[in-house]
Amino acid sequence: MVVLTFAVGGRLLYVRAAEMRERRVHPQAASNSLQMAARLQNVQASDNFKNLFETPVLLYALVAVCIAANYTPAWLAVGCWVYVALRFVHSLIHCTYNRVMHRFAVFGVGFVLLVGLWSAVVVGLLGGRAT
Repeated sequence: MVVLTFAVGGRLLYVRAAEMRERRVHPQAASNSLQMAARLQNVQASDNFKNLFETPVLLYALVAVCIAANYTPAWLAVGCWVYVALRFVHSLIHCTYNRVMHRFAVFGVGFVLLVGLWSAVVVGLLGGRAT
């Protein structure tokens, strides 16, 4: 997830700088999100970058809880990597052709997986299961 976030952040810097240069937008003229929305059109990378600080944060929290509780079953690692792969696909769609229903489907599967991972971990921890 961290590598994906850095990659999308790099894409955002590249796209944003290119569009501002092309449109001759002075940085101060886009100093907040309202001004930015009025002056720039290519906001996919920016929107996706913001998305990477929404539900993925719950994955980071889940991993931290599991490490702190010394609860790291193998299925958790598999589930986390599947979630990361889904977020990669989501970002790829969002930063390229941006078909909303495709993006939504991938997001939905990832969200349900994340809820399932959290539920299974809570049940596992409350049930006193060992790794």
